[in-house]
Amino acid sequence: MNKKKWIRIISVYSVLYTVLTLLNSVLYLCNGIYEDPSGNWHELDRAMVLLIGIVAFGLFTNLPVKPLALRYLIAYIPSQLLAFAYVWFSGLREPLAKTAYRDIWINFTGLFVVLCIINTAIYVFKRKGEPKER
Repeated sequence: MNKKKWIRIISVYSVLYTVLTLLNSVLYLCNGIYEDPSGNWHELDRAMVLLIGIVAFGLFTNLPVKPLALRYLIAYIPSQLLAFAYVWFSGLREPLAKTAYRDIWINFTGLFVVLCIINTAIYVFKRKGEPKER
């Protein structure tokens, strides 16, 4: 991978982490919770799971596999399994919530779907801008 690709992955990671952290904080405040009950580990866990998803998405979605949906599936399955493994290992540090695996599946899948939609829109937009062959 070239330098431009790594810069894009790092940029997407940074923006998403910031947006997700701010959204989480706003939701906590709206519910009357003024401190994150999970503390700093929760922030580090969010950073690691997001890193897993963004790097996997960036690496796997450039595979020369057709159709695009299959490429997304190839990226999703191992990265989701790696996220589950991360959650399991974090359970060795502290007890997991009863809904930990469900929560990681919902959040990871939701974010992955949003990334797929954005990537597909960019892909379609770029293809429309290319000159047609005769």
